[in-house]
Amino acid sequence: MSETTTTGTTSGTLAAGKLRTWDIVFFVMSAAAPLTVVVSAAPTTLRLGGIGAAGAMLACGIVLILFATGFTAMSRYVRNAGAFYAYAARGLGRPAGIGTAFVTIFAYVVLSISFYGFIGFFGQLTASSVFGIDVSWVVWSLLAAALVGLLGYRKIDVGAKVLAVLLTAEVAILVVLAVAVLVQGGPEPLSAAPFDPANVFFAPGAAALFVVGFGAFLGFEGTAIYAEEAKDPERTVPNATYIAVAFLAAFYAFMFWVVTVAFGVDGALALAASDDFEGMMFIAGESYLGAWAGIVMQILIVTSFFACVLAFHNASSRYLFALGREGLLPRRLARTHAKTNAPHVASLAMSVIAIVAILVAFALGADPFLQLAIWTYATGVAGLIFAQGVAAVSVVGFFARDRRGHGAWRVIVAPALGGLGLILGWVLIASNFEIVTTMTGPVNALLLLPVPVLFVAGIVVALRIRSTRPDEYARLASEGEAALDSPG
Repeated sequence: MSETTTTGTTSGTLAAGKLRTWDIVFFVMSAAAPLTVVVSAAPTTLRLGGIGAAGAMLACGIVLILFATGFTAMSRYVRNAGAFYAYAARGLGRPAGIGTAFVTIFAYVVLSISFYGFIGFFGQLTASSVFGIDVSWVVWSLLAAALVGLLGYRKIDVGAKVLAVLLTAEVAILVVLAVAVLVQGGPEPLSAAPFDPANVFFAPGAAALFVVGFGAFLGFEGTAIYAEEAKDPERTVPNATYIAVAFLAAFYAFMFWVVTVAFGVDGALALAASDDFEGMMFIAGESYLGAWAGIVMQILIVTSFFACVLAFHNASSRYLFALGREGLLPRRLARTHAKTNAPHVASLAMSVIAIVAILVAFALGADPFLQLAIWTYATGVAGLIFAQGVAAVSVVGFFARDRRGHGAWRVIVAPALGGLGLILGWVLIASNFEIVTTMTGPVNALLLLPVPVLFVAGIVVALRIRSTRPDEYARLASEGEAALDSPG
């Protein structure tokens, strides 16, 4: 039970019944940042992996749908703001749960930091080229951190409304561009080559396609994070998950294919191989819609990253809240606001972490894109894909003991196949990490190291709690859940 304190906070209770299906969809789709994926990932995958980028997006989406079948079934029995932590604890045992928790919160925090780097870089670029305002990137990053902190401190549905507007705008400009390309037609006949399995799974650059592909769906697992705040979570969480993953897979595949229509298969590959590859979508916008489209897309890139960082800030805050409630992090993080029930202490902690990271990067003279953004993004991607793989295995472990009336396909076979795909995805990412970081040498190993170290550290912490505080250990991963049936 929550208790109200003299500081106007309560402990351990989020605002139940606040979020509808579409609110959660906006959170997780904003975390995926569709516009930034299309603008940056489409040219990158064409450059590194060849013409099969559109097909790779569909393949990644299918893997995640398979994972989601069991993931959403488990959400009926495990409702906890520390979603992967609770899932792993219930399916594989508390040591694996705490290890997964440490990896996941680390991944969410560094991903949040990375998006402030992107905002700073593109904010400075857009303000200078569009509005003639030339100020340092750090100003835009700090402004974004302040606004995200304000929205994160308030009611959860306020942030959802902001994300709905921003997400609609970025999807709309891409749809308008796609219609223009299809109506006007490209320089070559329409081609199905981007979906040919030979160009997706067996191309020389197939690893690059899937490294970028899995990263494009980051944040979809956030549906389960909001289960404690959802209206009718037994329906809301599964519906939001399927809508988000299915839409992103179809939308990415469609837009990546549209790029090949706009320039032609040979033209797209030639442009992707040139020094102008990063501006491919801006070139398409100006060619098919006019100069205004390039300007609008530059502005929406910044708002897209803002929507992304707000979504990850909220997700990170809820993980900090959940681990604080469990006593795995300072319990003060589990305090919620007396009026809004927002995890305002955890949200403020995230804001402080972000601001400190921005200021340290600026003081060290770090490049906002190549270092602050790319390095932390790469590390976060590796951590989150790893956690998704563990969660998929956890679903199988949870239902292997008792399917609870579900069919074997939904809770055993499909999540096992999804887990296999995610594990292979993580192996591809780890073995081709230089594709994500754009760096070579030992720096890649150092950036990957936190994932296994934190996972092992979490297991060690769990075993220590079990031996020294068995009563506390027995209560782990039970807060916020609909059923208590956890293994040792």
